[in-house]
Amino acid sequence: MKITGYRSLTTTHDWGRPVGDVNGVIASGVTEVPVLLIETDGGLTGIGLGQHADIARVFPAVEGKDPRGVTALYDSMLAHVFKSGHAGATYGAIAAVDMALWDLKAKMAGEPLWRTLGALDRFVPGYASGLCYGLDDDAFVDHYRGWAGRGFTSAKIKGGKDVARDIDRLLAARDVLSANTSRPAMMLDVNEAWNAKQAVRHLALIEERLDLTWIEEPLRRWDAAGHARISRACRAAVATGENLTGLDQFAPLFDAGAVDVVQTGSVWGITHFMRVAMAAHSRDLPVSPVAYDCNPVAHAAAAMPNMIGIEIQDTNWPIGLQVDQQIVDGGIRLGDAPGLGITVDEAALTGAGEGWNAKGGPHKRARQAGLRLVPDGPLAAE
Repeated sequence: MKITGYRSLTTTHDWGRPVGDVNGVIASGVTEVPVLLIETDGGLTGIGLGQHADIARVFPAVEGKDPRGVTALYDSMLAHVFKSGHAGATYGAIAAVDMALWDLKAKMAGEPLWRTLGALDRFVPGYASGLCYGLDDDAFVDHYRGWAGRGFTSAKIKGGKDVARDIDRLLAARDVLSANTSRPAMMLDVNEAWNAKQAVRHLALIEERLDLTWIEEPLRRWDAAGHARISRACRAAVATGENLTGLDQFAPLFDAGAVDVVQTGSVWGITHFMRVAMAAHSRDLPVSPVAYDCNPVAHAAAAMPNMIGIEIQDTNWPIGLQVDQQIVDGGIRLGDAPGLGITVDEAALTGAGEGWNAKGGPHKRARQAGLRLVPDGPLAAE
């Protein structure tokens, strides 16, 4: 079987609520979901999800090749863009192809990807993460009641601009999840909004009020020295890595002892996740993948010995996609459909929705991020 071509499609995910973080919120709650189809001469089609604007640039590295050689083809794509680099949009395209190739490999074997990758258990533990920054207080509590109803015992709250609000929301979500456990695990994600001294100060206030499991992305993604400083200063673990593209970018964090929970973005693909997970495992560090539509990396997470929980952001799927998995018992129960278990109904796809980096959205860095001295007032104004 050979790879013969690709098609790029788009649909939308209707979250049913505003979604975003300290950098911005998409008030409509309707976001774009790019879908990449990798075609073969054997009649099978592989499905990859995520932005792949640079697909025409990386596809020649895999065209005409046997899709079963996934990891070799991943390296071939990296080599193909050697001089100009593989970050950003280019890495997104590599990841979408990689995801589609793993889908094909498992389909050719006639089994779900979690089995192809060597997992014994189809259940993947997770934590609730509602992209909840734009919800008012009542909607926030109602939202986490929904997660509690599905058995979740841990949650990650979006914050970073007002430490008093962050504390109130962490406590509110903890109270809701206490219906399932006496010790909910509570995490705070500030999406690179703090500077080092601000992080130390705010975490001291937070840890006076509750046992924080981890603080996520307190600083800019490349600040190894700053993350190490924060890890030494607080009780909570420091979690970071979702915006790093390629194993090479993790080396400074590992060398500095700057990360306690190693994260990878699901949008960067399955091979990337597995390589980072093994690098973390060699250092006795846990790994936790950050969520994306349809939770494709859950198949790989099920096979990793140091995986402590996958982020789960919603219980519904993008329009036109059917997914063979269930969000139950505080995690994901993967099904038996071959490959990723994702089926595309092309007639039902909706076309482009609102991009995550649209005006006011969370993928555009806020002007005052890392520069606020106080949580409110003119210095905090955007």
